Amino acid sequence: MKTNENNFDQQQSPGFLTEIQSISLWTIFKSYFIVGLTAFGMAILQKLKALVMNNHWLTEEEMNDGLAMVQLYPGPLMVDFTAYVGYKLRGVIGAILATFGFILPSFVLMTVLSAFYFAAGSLPWVHPLFLGLEALVVGVLFNVTLEMGGRNIQQRTQAVIMLLAFGALLFKVNAVLIVLVALAIGAFLIRPVSGKNAAADKPAPKIEPFSAKRWAGIGAVVVVILAVVALAWSLKSEIGGLTLSLFKIGSVAFGNGSAIIPLIQAEAVESHSWLTMSQFADGVALGQITPGPFLITATFIGYKLAGFWGGLLATFAIFSPSFSMTLVFTEVFARIRNLKPVRGALAGVMASFVGLLAVVLLQLGGVALVTPAALALAAAAFIGVRYFKIDIFWIFLGGVAIWGSLLVIGLV
Repeated sequence: MKTNENNFDQQQSPGFLTEIQSISLWTIFKSYFIVGLTAFGMAILQKLKALVMNNHWLTEEEMNDGLAMVQLYPGPLMVDFTAYVGYKLRGVIGAILATFGFILPSFVLMTVLSAFYFAAGSLPWVHPLFLGLEALVVGVLFNVTLEMGGRNIQQRTQAVIMLLAFGALLFKVNAVLIVLVALAIGAFLIRPVSGKNAAADKPAPKIEPFSAKRWAGIGAVVVVILAVVALAWSLKSEIGGLTLSLFKIGSVAFGNGSAIIPLIQAEAVESHSWLTMSQFADGVALGQITPGPFLITATFIGYKLAGFWGGLLATFAIFSPSFSMTLVFTEVFARIRNLKPVRGALAGVMASFVGLLAVVLLQLGGVALVTPAALALAAAAFIGVRYFKIDIFWIFLGGVAIWGSLLVIGLV
């Protein structure tokens, strides 16, 4: 099926609603705003897929192509998939409104929570309460690390990349450099086994003709992003430095939010000391308890440095590089989907993230697991997520309630 910026081709795939000729921009924004306001954790992807299929916006094949495509370049998968759907429906404007609607609720909530956190940080009960949140983060990230390892360490080369990344980050090697080296190693040495990704192994679809109008829109987006990069560079301040760091991370970091967090931690805590490790753990915790994309933690860091506008700049910086890549890849995906070096590079990068995340887990554990009660809470979170499949939102809500009760009665 072919789409343009305003309407669908009349000849739809079987089962697709041919009477839908145009999806309004307001419908796109409103629909993704609701998902961004109500979806937490792993349920986000299910809600995004249900939104597309229940409204018959794309065929199942197009949706699966999009899910396969967003794994081939850096950026948070769920945000990029949102941009892909918006672009397929209404071009660049549709992609902007879908992404903006999806991120807006979590941005607003994180801004409010950040304002409270940094204003109330001196209150005597705040730090003990957030120790419980940090313990929950450790338990959840332990499960994420194991799951990522199970998915992405399939060959000896991947295991070696993981161990090298782990050791390199321990010895303070730049995290972005680690990722780039892993990408190069993967492109040359890893050849994923056929069948691991059914969507990527399918024959390429018909290649759509070049469209000057679509590429002009993509060019305009790139110009805006470069203008913000220039603005950040001109600021010569901490928030300018953070914005440039997040642009850099957003341009090279593959995977979901949990995979990208190690790069943010390396920049914000280790390299520049914009946050303490404890503050970073609290920002990650707030990112977990707010709906929408996990990487909204960037808003927390930006708010700490420069208030509302700092949070806005940081949020734009972490999401915009892969947004522009999504527009480009949607146009060229049919030409590169089965290139083995591309899939090998992705495999190498994801293997490195397992090692990087393990380092972050160790560092967070050293900060958060300072009492037997905190260790028990982290273990309970891990068991709840891994073996009982409890949603992340309920893990944090229940964990905070338990920890708060223990604080009240003086047991922690």
